Amino acid sequence: MTFFGKNLVNGGVSPTVRVRGLRAEPAAPVHLCRHCGTPLQTERTRESGFCCTGCAYVFRLVHEHGLEGYYKIRDTVVAPVDQVVFQPRDYAWLAEMQLEVEKSPGPSALMLEVQGISCAGCVWLIEKIFHQQKGSLAIQTDAQVGRMRLQWARGEFDAVAFARALQGFNYLVGPPGEEPAVPESRQLVRRVGLCAAFSMNIMLFALPAYFGMEASFAYAPLFNTLAMVFATLSLLTGGSYFFGRALGALRSGVLHIDLPIAVGILGAYAGSFFGWIAGREEYVYFDFVGTFILLMLVGRWAQVAAVEHNRRRLLSVQARPHKVRVLGPSGAAVDQPVENLRPGDIFRVRSGQVVPVEAQLESSAATFGTAWITGEADPREYRQGGRVPAGAVSLVRGEIQLRALQGWTDSLLAKLLQPAGRDAFRHRWLERVVGGYLIAIFVAATLAGAGWWLATHDAVHAFSVVTAVLVVSCPCAIGLSLPLADEMATVALRRHGVFVREADLWPRLARIRKLIFDKTGTLTLETPVLRNPDALAGLAPTARAALLTLVRDNAHPVSQSLCENLLAGPGGGEPLAGVISEETGYGVKLETGAGTWTLGRAGWAGGKAGCDDRARQPEMAGTEFACDGVVLARFVFEDAVRADAVAEVAALRRDGFEAYILSGDQPDKVAAMARALGLPAANGVAGVSPEQKAAWVKMLDRRDTLMLGDGANDSLAFDTAFARGTPVIHRGVLEGKADFYYLGQGIGGLRRLFAVNAARRRTHTALLVFSVVYNAFAVGLAVSGHMNPLLAAIIMPVSSLLSLAIVGAGMRRWLKV
Repeated sequence: MTFFGKNLVNGGVSPTVRVRGLRAEPAAPVHLCRHCGTPLQTERTRESGFCCTGCAYVFRLVHEHGLEGYYKIRDTVVAPVDQVVFQPRDYAWLAEMQLEVEKSPGPSALMLEVQGISCAGCVWLIEKIFHQQKGSLAIQTDAQVGRMRLQWARGEFDAVAFARALQGFNYLVGPPGEEPAVPESRQLVRRVGLCAAFSMNIMLFALPAYFGMEASFAYAPLFNTLAMVFATLSLLTGGSYFFGRALGALRSGVLHIDLPIAVGILGAYAGSFFGWIAGREEYVYFDFVGTFILLMLVGRWAQVAAVEHNRRRLLSVQARPHKVRVLGPSGAAVDQPVENLRPGDIFRVRSGQVVPVEAQLESSAATFGTAWITGEADPREYRQGGRVPAGAVSLVRGEIQLRALQGWTDSLLAKLLQPAGRDAFRHRWLERVVGGYLIAIFVAATLAGAGWWLATHDAVHAFSVVTAVLVVSCPCAIGLSLPLADEMATVALRRHGVFVREADLWPRLARIRKLIFDKTGTLTLETPVLRNPDALAGLAPTARAALLTLVRDNAHPVSQSLCENLLAGPGGGEPLAGVISEETGYGVKLETGAGTWTLGRAGWAGGKAGCDDRARQPEMAGTEFACDGVVLARFVFEDAVRADAVAEVAALRRDGFEAYILSGDQPDKVAAMARALGLPAANGVAGVSPEQKAAWVKMLDRRDTLMLGDGANDSLAFDTAFARGTPVIHRGVLEGKADFYYLGQGIGGLRRLFAVNAARRRTHTALLVFSVVYNAFAVGLAVSGHMNPLLAAIIMPVSSLLSLAIVGAGMRRWLKV
């Protein structure tokens, strides 16, 4: 994309913006989301100026809180807002932590993790929101590890209110977990800083010789010695990083890319040290050693930092059900960890809380969501005595009572949440390249040394030729440019809402031929789609406020969809004061001075209809919103496929991929989804349990499957698939196992993932061709005896610049929005 304007995040068309990407016209105008900056794909989103309701809601919040400066600080493109901003979330654990902290003497302070930090603008926004809270004193945010330390005035600050405020801005707060290790990128930065200083000092003492300093000059030995000292320090500081990794790979029987780098560093340093000892300046390449180590470290830092950036956006603590209230023999309720549950225990769960074990319902009736655990999109109603599966989510207001039928260790949910090891992937093609490179260089160096010794019987000169071969053949293109290409690919995908978590995803993608989609929450959105949003627009402000009160903090999917549309709409609205009650299976009721408001099944509110007669048609009969028995609006919902799913799946199939649907939902729904996507009936597998999903993936997999899922029921299949990705990162289940995650309302990022990887592979191929040509030329000069330190100091940076130019040319278009 070519930019000429200053403000492109405006929700409107800019005639100077050109989009480049998947099957785009060369000069197609592009509209950008006013909040996140991603391109708007549909006419509806272009009219609203936002890619999703979440972005519209957060954009309004930012302006209502007077925080418009965020848009001047943040990155040009950030991740779209997750639907979690509209969903109720249990922060009982945080209230307990604050209570414990305030019991202790001394200042009140707490360390927490925060999910969603992507740039300096996020840090600024979080700290501004904190200081808007009553009783806030100080906050320190570490964006690199995704943590923040809060200090507040005892008895005045509400940590839960702050966490909910952050959630509204698309940041999730979690417990601190274990103290994180120092990130590898931070360690590499330290090495880079030191090696940069060492390299400059080496050049400082090497340059006089290049400009004609005689060996007889009084300070020449001192300069040479200082260059050797700084080269040794560079070897110990930066070279040791590659030595350790190369040795570890060899112990595992793997030829890693760090091996030729380590060989090049050792060969160049050993030859230079020998030249320094022998007093032969023409054989000393200390400046080359320092510069080469620095460049290799910079390339590795870029690669590591890009992946760490995506990982730190997520909470590190693995999901676990919250504590449950267990009734003792005396009837007193005590909060206990789910690990303590035993068969026969009577316990209670709150709205939105997960039932940790299979249990029998003790309350008269309750509604549960099972999409997360079984894949069934529709909520299920249970009566007293019904068996509720582990992993079901309570959708009723208030607490419900259950009797445990099993302990936590026997629970299906415990098995699904258990972390699994990830099989190591050996990049055979790269290993062959590394092996061939090492053999070629060692053979060339050996033959050149032997030839010169036989021709001249000068062992020192023969050794200098060997050193020259090892020096000029150092894999700059491989060690610097290949990691940089990976980093640019990672950044390019991040700008389109795709986040790579594992560096070995890239070679895995080349093998993928089968795409396995979960249905509910993966091919569809998490909440049902409101088919008639105009029904909301026709409500009076008081009615909108009453409706918001009924659906806010309600975990039912219908309520979540209405809440999302209400909060994202103009003005957002404020809830109405009143008393809320619920009739399980029918709906919720709000008693206020202005009347009795109800939201529930059609016909439950009774009374005469107050809306258009067309709403009486069967296909429009849905959830009714009424006041004192008069129906004000009927809302119709559908479990719709994501907007771009049909086109994207068709495009992926044209590109040679096989697509499958693997779901626990009902066969008729899965079959309908397969037909909508144009898939053969046999490619839609329905009604399978988590164990059956894993078995099916194992049967299909030939180390060529990519599993895409969002719920705990996909966990075992995730562990079996060759590669895995998820569109949901707020549940704390699959995001920790995924090789990548993607955000937004569509699945277009999946095809872009493969397209960017194809460009990355083409760039790698061009780099290897360039490396072969360069090494043939440089090694030829070294073998013929025409190489010297000055020439090496010239061609090495030139080759590095040329390899960087190849990377820039190969990946440039994908860095455009």
